[in-house]
This record gives sequence, C-alpha cells and structure tokens, in this order.
Amino acid sequence: MRISVVLPTTEIGNDPAVIRDYVRAVEALGCDDLVIYDEVLLSDPYKVSGISEEFQYYTLRNPFHEPLTLLAFIAGVTTKIGLGTSVLVAPMRDTALIAKQAAQVDILSNGRMRLGLGLGWNKLSYEGVGQDFHTRGRRLEEQVGVLRALWTQTAVNFKGEWHHITHSGISPKPVQMPIPIWFGGGAERVIDRIARLGDGWFPEVTSPNAAVEEKLVRLGALAKQAGRDPAAIGVEGKVSIGTRPEEEWAKEIDGWRRLNATHISVDTMAAGFATLGDHVRAIEKFVKLVRG
Repeated sequence: MRISVVLPTTEIGNDPAVIRDYVRAVEALGCDDLVIYDEVLLSDPYKVSGISEEFQYYTLRNPFHEPLTLLAFIAGVTTKIGLGTSVLVAPMRDTALIAKQAAQVDILSNGRMRLGLGLGWNKLSYEGVGQDFHTRGRRLEEQVGVLRALWTQTAVNFKGEWHHITHSGISPKPVQMPIPIWFGGGAERVIDRIARLGDGWFPEVTSPNAAVEEKLVRLGALAKQAGRDPAAIGVEGKVSIGTRPEEEWAKEIDGWRRLNATHISVDTMAAGFATLGDHVRAIEKFVKLVRG
C-alpha cells in the first residue's frame, strides 16, 4: 500500500517555513502521498444552528488552507511525494479554473498531482459562492468530462447543462494527460459515479468495516458493468490516530490491507499534539507499522 499523510491543515499554522519543513520531513520518512482537506466558506457555529457533530470540525473554529494554492507551494519545496486533494469541493468552483490550477500543480510537481473531488455538505457555503446546492451531484459529473477534455484536448468544444466551451482550451497542459480523478464519500450514487468515472475512491470513514466491504463489492460489480477493470480503481483507507494506542492503528491498517486498499492515509489532527514535531514522530511510527 502507498502511504498518504493528511496535512494537519487546522494545526499547521500559516508560517511557510513551518509548512515547508513539515512536508519535507514526511517526504523524508518515505511517505508516498500528501493530501489536503478542503472547505471554502466556514460557518459560524455560534450563529448557525443544526450543524451535526460530524461537521462541527468544518466551521470557523478551525482554519482551512486553500488546497490547490498550497499544493503549488508544496510542489516547489518537495521532489517525490505525491500531491492530492481529499477532497476538493468541485461544484463550488469554476471548472475551467480547477482544470488550470490542477494542471499548474501537476507541472510544478512534474506529474505528482491527484485530484480528489467531492460534493461537500454546507448549503450556506454553496449559497455564499453563488452555486446551487441541490444540483451539485449532476454538476460534478459534468465537471469531470470538462476537466478531462481540457487536460487532453488542444481546443475543446463542449455543450452541457452547466458548461459551454467553444474552440477553447488551457495551455500549458498537465504532465499527466489526464490527471487522476478520485471521488470521496460513501453514498450509493458516489459508488456508481466512481465505477463509471473515477480513478479511485476515498471512503472517508475511519475504520475498514463491513459496510465498506459491501460497497467495494458493489463498486467492483458496477465497474465491470461499465466495461472497466475494478483492479484499476484505487482505494485509500484512512486511520485517524486520535489519542488511541498504536495497537489500534495496527488493527485498522491490517483491516484496510485485507480489503486490498491501494493506499492508506494517516490523519494526525485532533490528537492533542503540542508541536508539528509530535505529528511527524507519530507519522514515523505509522510508517513503520505499515512497512513492517
């Protein structure tokens, strides 16, 4: 399995030198990939009611760096580690701009970009950027076609429900043509979308449970129906270490391995670490558990 590190975006701070030192440290540990969470507009938890416990983390209580901008910076201070979003809330953004920015990260990193896409959860955030929350799933699927066309065709002609491009394209093109597109989430529509359109899946759960196994079986069957090889679709499991002992990390690593996950990510946020050095030392232990 490839080892991914979730950037501790809510805890890393704003000092570019600190961010540089952190990503170089995890790259030196032999981590294969680094992924960044995304949230555009953050709701005020003291003014907005009804935010579930699951999403309390994604509020103004915590800072969220802009993923593609930060990945462009990280591309310039690293040499090997893969760079990705887990996941970018694409329907909030202009599709051509996503294509241009992702291509630029891919160029700056010499082909290390992986674009994870998702729908997001915050209706107020969609409202704030002038996008329709209720059509976000259909818009995302159309965005995928536009992104791949812009990355691989010199000039694009595309007419859909939300996009109308005439004899236009982006330049320069990315190193990868196209950049891999992964999807996050676990709803049935997401599994169907991955089977038809995705290069990989971020289950976005913290344990390799029976429900994930059932969805992987369904994903494989749907991929075959779509004429695709299920083995070509990646899966990235996740371990959120929290304050749990290493024995529990090891059990979850073994669980993801049994499910044939191609990647496994370690999330060190909300673990009570006082310094970024604590994050790096925890990641070092995680790498040793995965590598054996």
